[in-house]
Amino acid sequence: MGLFNVPQFIDIEDKIVGPLTAKQLGWMAAAGTIMLVMWSLLDMATFIVASIFVGLVFGALAFYKPNGQPLIFFIMSIFAYFLKPKMYIWRRISDGQNSTKPTQKKNATIKTAPTKEISESKIEAISHLLDSN
Repeated sequence: MGLFNVPQFIDIEDKIVGPLTAKQLGWMAAAGTIMLVMWSLLDMATFIVASIFVGLVFGALAFYKPNGQPLIFFIMSIFAYFLKPKMYIWRRISDGQNSTKPTQKKNATIKTAPTKEISESKIEAISHLLDSN
């Protein structure tokens, strides 16, 4: 019977360039592209301030993983929460009327079950029968 190699660490992404994964490399390339466009459009002081902001945002998207999940998942979850319709398992629909109905007392007599008169000798006979088994 042959042995098979079982893949290990399948939840860890492959490193593409140095310590960077493909997603991290993509976020850094996007940040570099945006900074290159800003460098050609803005003056130097504005470019430095804007590039620090872009670097922090894209650095967080590439490297920050709260609770072991990428930051982009949390951002997408925020948008999904506000944009998707809410699903209610139970929701009271009010029709404008009072939810409590007034109770009316009826003059009804309470019927009880008829009772049988059992003599003491019959009770002793039944208990003797139950004790013998």
